[in-house]
Amino acid sequence: VQLQASGGGLVQAGGSLRLSCAASGSIFGIAKTGWYRQAPGKQRELVATITRGGSPNYADSAKGRFTISRDNAKNTVLLQMNSLKPEDTAVYYCNVVMVLSNTVYWGQGTLVTVSS
Repeated sequence: VQLQASGGGLVQAGGSLRLSCAASGSIFGIAKTGWYRQAPGKQRELVATITRGGSPNYADSAKGRFTISRDNAKNTVLLQMNSLKPEDTAVYYCNVVMVLSNTVYWGQGTLVTVSS
């Protein structure tokens, strides 16, 4: 499975961005897709996940502001981020977990910078 993350950029506090994670390869074996982020000097942390069936899960920091969704026709998972805060600044990574093997694949990351 190959993952291509895109959509990052520079935005002012209160603004919005939409991240996209496009999957290719053996995508039929994907059980769950997730977005994680890593800020400078910090550990990578969960932002949101969505199962193959479409059930979302959010970190507390994302609840009410971020929405994860699937576009099955495009083999893409989207992360709509609204009301962005400077503390949302990080490199955002998408990953997938495979159904049978629980193997995890990571995309290359996309940088989100929120200015105050």
